[in-house]
Amino acid sequence: MNMEEKSQSHTQNILAYWFAKGFNLSWFQLFIKFLDPIISLIIKSHGREVYEVLEYESTLELKDIRGERASFRKRERVRYLRDNIIAYQDQAWGDGEILLNYKCKPGYPVDRYRPGKKTYILISLREVKNRGDIDEFNIQWNIKNGFPRKTELWETTVNHPTKNLKINIIFPQKRPPLEVLLIEGAPQKSKNLDESNQHQLPDGRWVVSREITRPRLHESYSFQWHW
Repeated sequence: MNMEEKSQSHTQNILAYWFAKGFNLSWFQLFIKFLDPIISLIIKSHGREVYEVLEYESTLELKDIRGERASFRKRERVRYLRDNIIAYQDQAWGDGEILLNYKCKPGYPVDRYRPGKKTYILISLREVKNRGDIDEFNIQWNIKNGFPRKTELWETTVNHPTKNLKINIIFPQKRPPLEVLLIEGAPQKSKNLDESNQHQLPDGRWVVSREITRPRLHESYSFQWHW
């Protein structure tokens, strides 16, 4: 580097220093922090989702009046948004012993891991799925000693873009719910699910249902009941 180049480089360094000082880097960093979630949202909305949920219906059935035995099943119709998909991820959480006698169709569960309160189940599809393909997953498992209290809660979280969501809870004939609330949002909002959301099956069991069109992404919808 000759003397002229050294002088130019030195001048550029000085200008950069005074520019940074005059611009106030702390304010600049704050501005970047403000932009970060907006940029993340834009990225997410442009193709990072692996699939969208066309229909989701879940049913929790309490099989005895003590809440010792229960079963859970769900039907999830999904459309893939990317090519070369070979696996599907399921998740579960709750009190007691969960994921007993786990079954899924299509696919085969090949791994489980629990980084926090949720357990994730990796399902091998045993074939390659591409953008536009549609699958309907039917998944079920049993729960032991999951609902022993007089007031209980069952939560459903929307983790992918979803067009239609339906949640059902079936209660034993001899122990119907005294009150059922739908809790959603942050801050939380609650709504009493009255007779219009409840009916009795021919065998005497009670069903409480709620259908939600276009539920919000990353929102949690919880049934809280007294029985």
